[in-house]
Amino acid sequence: MAPMREAKGSKRRGRDVRHSGGGFVRNWLPPLLVVALLASGLAAYRFEWGQRYLPWLAADPATEPEQVLLPAGLDLPEWSAPIAPTAVDDAAAAVVPDRVASALRADLADPDLGRHVVGAVSSLAPGSEPWTSGDGRFLPASTTKLLTVGAALETLGPDHTFTTRVVRGDSPREVVLVGGGDPLLASRPLTVAEAATAYPARADVATLALEVADALGGAGRVRVRYDDSLFTGPTDNPAWRRDYVPDDIVSPITALMVDGGVAPDGLSRSDDPSAAAADAFAEALRAAGLRVAGEPRRDVVRPGAEQLAAVEGAPLAQVAERVLDVSDNEGAEVLAHHVGIATSGTGSFEAGAAGVLATLDALGIDVSGDEVYDGSGLSRRNRISTSTVLGLLQEAADPDSAALRTLVTGLPVAGFTGSLTYRFDEGPALARGLVRAKTGTLTGVHALAGIAVDRDGVPLAFVLAADKVAPEDRYDAQDALDRAAGSLATCRCSRTPG
Repeated sequence: MAPMREAKGSKRRGRDVRHSGGGFVRNWLPPLLVVALLASGLAAYRFEWGQRYLPWLAADPATEPEQVLLPAGLDLPEWSAPIAPTAVDDAAAAVVPDRVASALRADLADPDLGRHVVGAVSSLAPGSEPWTSGDGRFLPASTTKLLTVGAALETLGPDHTFTTRVVRGDSPREVVLVGGGDPLLASRPLTVAEAATAYPARADVATLALEVADALGGAGRVRVRYDDSLFTGPTDNPAWRRDYVPDDIVSPITALMVDGGVAPDGLSRSDDPSAAAADAFAEALRAAGLRVAGEPRRDVVRPGAEQLAAVEGAPLAQVAERVLDVSDNEGAEVLAHHVGIATSGTGSFEAGAAGVLATLDALGIDVSGDEVYDGSGLSRRNRISTSTVLGLLQEAADPDSAALRTLVTGLPVAGFTGSLTYRFDEGPALARGLVRAKTGTLTGVHALAGIAVDRDGVPLAFVLAADKVAPEDRYDAQDALDRAAGSLATCRCSRTPG
């Protein structure tokens, strides 16, 4: 009886299973089909299957742009018609003070900015009347780099390049590496992958070593000397905080640096960048097949020494773009030293700072109230006026000042490039892409200076800064300045003739 009961039970379970399977199909198949259809639709949109496999159904972006769907996640502001159908004359435009004040009032009054806040906004027309707020004089931090780069472009020219040479020393088998103050000189060539994204291209001492080895026959014994005498004076700026160089915040500044003074370990900075560059060069000579005797030693080349090889860095315009984009402290200081050489024959911190102000003064920019002690803005003794920065931006935007144009094109773009890549995440989305600015940041100091395109398409020069910010408010202060600059992009702050 038991086996029979089991058999009956087995049949009963079989009927239950078949019944349950039918219920699964009826209950779950329709939702699964819906999910599959939605997934297919999403994939077709994401991977453009329609355009790829059914081209007759796809909208043509050239003839039917209004039918092309926007990429997912793109947030665009509402479109509004310009004031007039004619092009705006940027040079003739003028700011409307009341409108600028209204646009910036709330953000510049943010208590997180502390008790000393300055602001200035003007059109790009040289000498145009600006809107100002505060006393106009501030600690600029890295916005100092605008002055340095502007002076370098003016004195040297945008096409100027920096050459690193090797000459024959006192004996036929002695070679001297001569620093030419190339801000971007590297220890080795870029890999193919690195070269695909690196900008600008860089000269390197490894390539130089190969040329030297070839000039010496590819074999034999050599002694290495190095000459960094192009720059003089201290390598650590007396106007910097005493811990900046020892704590690897910035490298000592010399005329012969590789990799911006960063040590081979990639984690620290060289105490003597010139000696480190010579070591890298000597190692490259060994790799090229030469035997290097002893350690490299500092020397000064004799006049007329035979040149064995040379490498040339990127044009200054490209170097300037990088210095502004990533706020390169070492690069800015090297450029300031070159300004000193061009204006006084001396490549030092003091001569460079004096040369920068003298160059701006020669451009007709009033620098009488400015104090500059370095090229990077690391010095807390620096004080410049908002009018100096506005005047320089206006000069750079002038169609007749082609030499300074990089000062504008090299500015980071809000939300997209350089030091502004991860900024402007608050405030109007419209500002991302319509504000270009140089940042300035030190403990207690936050600044932005650049160009914003207002709602009517008129570019406006601006300077916004707060230099007495409480340490705990640093991020909120930064956001407040971003919002203020962004407000210029949403403002109809300009007046045009007629």
